[in-house]
Amino acid sequence: MKSTVKIYEYSGCSTCKKALKFLEQKKIEYKKIPIVDQPPTMNELKKMLGFYDGQIGKLFNTSGLVYREMKLGEKLKTMTESQALGLLAKNGKLIKRPFALSETSGQVGFKVEEWKKLLRE
Repeated sequence: MKSTVKIYEYSGCSTCKKALKFLEQKKIEYKKIPIVDQPPTMNELKKMLGFYDGQIGKLFNTSGLVYREMKLGEKLKTMTESQALGLLAKNGKLIKRPFALSETSGQVGFKVEEWKKLLRE
């Protein structure tokens, strides 16, 4: 049985809207979660980090205002993984979105080819 995909998204995000439309077209069951109000948990962030081979920078919304205001481009280089994940868990605006997680895979951002792999469960 396929697990439901959790989609952490932001309603004003056009990329998130494209991802949700893609899931609906593919008739994929998903649970929509507002990323700003309810960011992914530390465990979910660690799980996603595993899908990106520990590349913490991949999980950050590097084009976001909060990222730039906090000057995280430089600060990330000296942060521990725990510190970086802690920041993400507290501030959904720092997380690259959509943030899609299932039992067996995960994706941040939306690229059709990568999402096709995500959904092959």
